[in-house]
Amino acid sequence: MTMESIPVNTVGIIIAAHTDYAAALLRTTEFILGPLSDCTSISVDAGFDASETVQRLNDAAQLLDKGAGVLILTDMFGGTPTNLSLALLNTHNVEVVTGVNLPMIIKAFNARALPLKKLAELAGEAGKQGIVVAGGMLEQKAPKA
Repeated sequence: MTMESIPVNTVGIIIAAHTDYAAALLRTTEFILGPLSDCTSISVDAGFDASETVQRLNDAAQLLDKGAGVLILTDMFGGTPTNLSLALLNTHNVEVVTGVNLPMIIKAFNARALPLKKLAELAGEAGKQGIVVAGGMLEQKAPKA
């Protein structure tokens, strides 16, 4: 977790996913964007008790909320990382967006000065737009002979 100070009006970001997926996504994002601050990854697997994971999410949300809230990006709706993250909706200024992918994360980090709700919507849209069936798209763009 990077703890460097960034402007107070910036949304903190947590990536929560099964096994090492969250950590890998954050490392990959830093490879693309460079070092990032006020963010963390939380891995969820069978080795952790649910209450322990909720406590880690709670601690991270408290640490990362500098006044603008925290965006929690999770791997899939209905999965344990999402379900545990939803527990924070009533106790913290957080928003949860599921289906995390690199386009979503990159958009979130590049626009994290936006208000939390707007950032969540933008991240969700970027995630959807990042899903492309490449073969079908290329067939449509290929010139007809």
